[in-house]
Amino acid sequence: MKTGPLYTRRQVLKKGVMLGTSLLSAPLIVKAETLGLNGRVGPNSRINMGFIGTGSKMMSSIWVADNKKVQPLYVCDVQPRNLKWAQDFMIEQDYPDVIPTQDFEDVVNDTSVDAVLICTPDHWHAAISLVAMRNGQDVYVEKPMTLTIAEGQAMVKAEKRYGSIVQVGSQQRSNDAFRKAAEIVRNGWIGEIKEVYADLGAFPDPVLKPAEPIPEGFNYDKWLGPAPYEVYFEDRVDPYLNGGWRRFWDYGSRKNGDWGAHHFDIIQWALGRDFTGPTLFIPKGYEGEKHMTYVYDDGVKVIKNHPEMKGHMIRFIGTEGEVLVSRGGKLKSTPKELASRPLNPSELHLYRSGNHLQNWLDCIETRKRPICDTVIGHRTGTICQLAGIAERLGRPIRWDPEAEQILDDPAAARWQDRPRRAGYELPA
Repeated sequence: MKTGPLYTRRQVLKKGVMLGTSLLSAPLIVKAETLGLNGRVGPNSRINMGFIGTGSKMMSSIWVADNKKVQPLYVCDVQPRNLKWAQDFMIEQDYPDVIPTQDFEDVVNDTSVDAVLICTPDHWHAAISLVAMRNGQDVYVEKPMTLTIAEGQAMVKAEKRYGSIVQVGSQQRSNDAFRKAAEIVRNGWIGEIKEVYADLGAFPDPVLKPAEPIPEGFNYDKWLGPAPYEVYFEDRVDPYLNGGWRRFWDYGSRKNGDWGAHHFDIIQWALGRDFTGPTLFIPKGYEGEKHMTYVYDDGVKVIKNHPEMKGHMIRFIGTEGEVLVSRGGKLKSTPKELASRPLNPSELHLYRSGNHLQNWLDCIETRKRPICDTVIGHRTGTICQLAGIAERLGRPIRWDPEAEQILDDPAAARWQDRPRRAGYELPA
């Protein structure tokens, strides 16, 4: 067993306590500030971590619990079946004392927690992250970082104010093929970029169904959280990657936020636009537009779901060649030799991260900027959200990336934020 007995939080906030005359023999697990580290984790400390949202997406991230730098303290989910799965996983990894809870507040308000890993549906990302940062915790939050532009702005301010290390789960930045593709573009090997194609796929429209009984123990009201109250049926909350809650605008940005948060992010990186964004979003079907398109101020066009992807996820087209990239390490270029050509020392080398979660852990220790912080996550998220606004309104959206404001369309500008249900206001 990797830790000694863990008593209730109200009894003991640290692992390793005196009980009567007996001293627990477990290693002492304390928050970094107790060690004189000013609230930050040092190189010889373990990171006390909470895992929030233990559904299907957490399955690809929960392995970090077995990292020697990590001490799991909590697993959290509003669905009992998800919570049991996560607790069983922790037991299998020899962490039988991890606390299961349905309330994320138990995790973010516990002063012994150093960091949280958030894998909830998109509409909960910002609120949980903001409270965690306010309480001095570091945050890994799944992509897209937020559901609205206003939430993204709040996240950027909070990261700066509280000094938290925030990593957004756009893990393609930590992939060699995507980084090399971005470096080929950034170093001008294929000339001036004219167009970029991104394959996002498409969701079917959600189908509203009659109300079904809420499963026993499932806190459905809290699952909805800030979203409007709607009747429960299983497909509304289903985590299925090709459907379920991802099809509903109330909880996500459909494919714009699903695959767009990955591919738009790489496009931003490759074009050197991490701190700005496009200026025009044109929805599919507007005045005969065949594909959703967004445009940067220099005329570069990004086209969603273009049919000529040549078997890849992203295709950069330049005046002197092109580069195509996909998951699975697929990288192809014209001229062919560019894909395998090494960078010269004098050329631009982008941030190198071989593992997205490990990069976050390393930065928690060093307090250096992770590969995908809130500024980057917010700018990518803004593209996802503006594309969705244009799609839903059926008209072009003009955007000022400096002022972060929709232009010349007051009705559309109201969509930069969304109303939140009473009791689920965005934390300050």
